[in-house]
Amino acid sequence: MNFDFQKVLQDAGEWMISSGLRIFLILILTLVAIKTCQVFLDRFFQRLFQKRKDEIEIKKRSDTLKAVARQILVIVIFVVALLMVLKELGVEIGPILAAAGVVGIAVGFGAQQLVKDVIQGFFILLDDQIRVGDVVQIAGKGGLVENVNLRMVTLRDLAGNVHFVRNGEITVVTNMTKEYSRYVFDIGVAYRENVDEVIEVIKQVDEDLRKDTTYKNYILEPIEILGLDQFADSAVIIKARTKTRPIQQWAVAREFNRRLKKKFDELNIEIPFPHTTLYMGQGKDGSAPPLNMVMHSQQKGNA
Repeated sequence: MNFDFQKVLQDAGEWMISSGLRIFLILILTLVAIKTCQVFLDRFFQRLFQKRKDEIEIKKRSDTLKAVARQILVIVIFVVALLMVLKELGVEIGPILAAAGVVGIAVGFGAQQLVKDVIQGFFILLDDQIRVGDVVQIAGKGGLVENVNLRMVTLRDLAGNVHFVRNGEITVVTNMTKEYSRYVFDIGVAYRENVDEVIEVIKQVDEDLRKDTTYKNYILEPIEILGLDQFADSAVIIKARTKTRPIQQWAVAREFNRRLKKKFDELNIEIPFPHTTLYMGQGKDGSAPPLNMVMHSQQKGNA
């Protein structure tokens, strides 16, 4: 069998001029299409949310939806480009599509969890439950949302640990930073203190904090005093709460606690620690039984 090298080169040249050139153009157009989609999505979501006033909420919502839409479009573009390349290589697309349909049905039965994740992820995004940049608690894990897609949510907690939570595992979403945030204070003072005076001190500390240039843009409303909440073992508990911009409640609370402790020290307002008071009882005539105490001392010898 004679090998015609010249004919092989001629056929290869013709293929490069025809199919090879078309494959090259397909690849170029694929990259251009991906870039165009990114620009289109940026402008589309910018116009979609331009009437919203809260820039932080706009950015969270826009970034989340853009990321998911970009993933879907990139997958579609790559699949279309792959089919076009296969066609140029002389591969019959029809049987491949038919086989893909059969395989898809089989995978659908075997990957029910994946289908559940995708459906659940779709409704999470549709209902705007979770956005990139939110702090949430889901499936027993909490942290800052770094990524959301149709399959899973990626969280990073305060210690830097990254949690990958499948959407199908999410039954309850606790979003602590949607539109605004709150922080609830349980402020304990000694029973001897005047509660009304303590409440005025709390209000004054909050007012000073809201005048601070560092924190005034974080706090949305004056502190809300809910009142004397409970009589604890060693203290009376005054409950209050503050309203802040999303994800700023912890920074505001830490600074408020620091200033409140400093103010209590200045005014000699006692913040009690756990202790026990012995009460021997008192009769109707005002007499009280004696409290007998015996002191024991133990001397240790030299070893």
